[in-house]
Amino acid sequence: MKQEVGTIYQKPNGTYHYRYQINGERKSISLKTKNLEEAKRKVKELLPVLKATNMEVVSAHVAHARNLIKPANVLPLTEVWNTYSRHPNRATPATINEQLNYEADLRDFLASLPESCQYLHEVTPELADAYAQKLRECQLAVDTHNRKIKRLRKIFSTLAEYCPDGNPFNSPVLWRKDREEQEHNTRRLAFTREQEQALLDVLADSTHKVMNKPEIRVIYHLGMFTGQRLKDCVLLQWSKVDLERRRIWVKQFKTGKEVTIPIADQLLTVLREAQTWKRDEYICPNCAARYKQTDASGKNVGGNKVGLDILRVIRWIGLEPSVAVPGRKKKVTVYGFHSLRHSFASHCAEAGVPKAVLLSILGTDSDIADKYYTHIGDEAQEKAIAAVAGTAPTATDRQRIEKALALIESSSAPAEEVLKQVSDILKS
Repeated sequence: MKQEVGTIYQKPNGTYHYRYQINGERKSISLKTKNLEEAKRKVKELLPVLKATNMEVVSAHVAHARNLIKPANVLPLTEVWNTYSRHPNRATPATINEQLNYEADLRDFLASLPESCQYLHEVTPELADAYAQKLRECQLAVDTHNRKIKRLRKIFSTLAEYCPDGNPFNSPVLWRKDREEQEHNTRRLAFTREQEQALLDVLADSTHKVMNKPEIRVIYHLGMFTGQRLKDCVLLQWSKVDLERRRIWVKQFKTGKEVTIPIADQLLTVLREAQTWKRDEYICPNCAARYKQTDASGKNVGGNKVGLDILRVIRWIGLEPSVAVPGRKKKVTVYGFHSLRHSFASHCAEAGVPKAVLLSILGTDSDIADKYYTHIGDEAQEKAIAAVAGTAPTATDRQRIEKALALIESSSAPAEEVLKQVSDILKS
């Protein structure tokens, strides 16, 4: 695209460049944008200087053009985190750990930049793409990769006043897609009823040792019979438990939602046992104190300690909590305390508990319910396939039920034989 002076052209990667001649010498500079209108605006700003005859002005332009018109607000990379952490539009994570992740991801990205890049406005989409490629080589999970990109995008959008060419992390090519891991069949598994009973048995067996075992036993009962997350169970307080009315109130740490749950007989028994060691507001005071431990930066480190105690119990019944997966540096967890939440949903689905009731216990934003309630449409799908295949039953559901009831009332055959005949009628 010819201009009054020089030509704008686009490279294969989409970035626009500007080619011009000065004193008979051909020059070319990157306009550092993939937007044509933005490229034209930058060239227009350069024209008065290019048309000047004073060599001192022209020389100043050449040096200036290499930095491509620095914005009025220039922010050195060394000051990015300090500026962002004080900005009113910064992210406000609920945990210190997530706040530290923002800072760590930024510092990791800045360390990947070339030495020639000294200011925030010099960070280009190409540099962001190179960093995303570097992350792809780190064998991270798709979700982990995307969380890092999301944090960096937030930082740059917050500091938009220092990025006149736009956010370099806005490009969709930086994100990874879920289908990249579709060949991985490894996922979180629910405990069977037999496995749950095995967990309770080893927790009652004095031969197995773990720190604060009586409290760990209570925590397992809470997870098993309420479906709540580990943190909600460990930090549950007596003020949220009414043993007389047999109700528990939980304000979930992750979502902020409050749910109320009836107390099962088995859970009631261990809660009454827990009253014997009551000394503060927590049902499991030792585990609660351990869980809340933090390091010098304020990051929680106690959660992992209690989590390891929980996993030790799972290993007692012969299950391996994590397995190696190709393409991942870290092992993938298949059995953990969260498996109790899956088991809770599975048992409710098998018992025909309405999905809305389950969500009132797990929390309305839980996506676990969808996993175990997909069977609701199975029967309708089977009927659809039977209709297409020409094998659909000729009798309606009501007609088959009436036929089965009539057989039960009139038959004098042995009970086992009648039961088989009824089953055949209902399946016909």
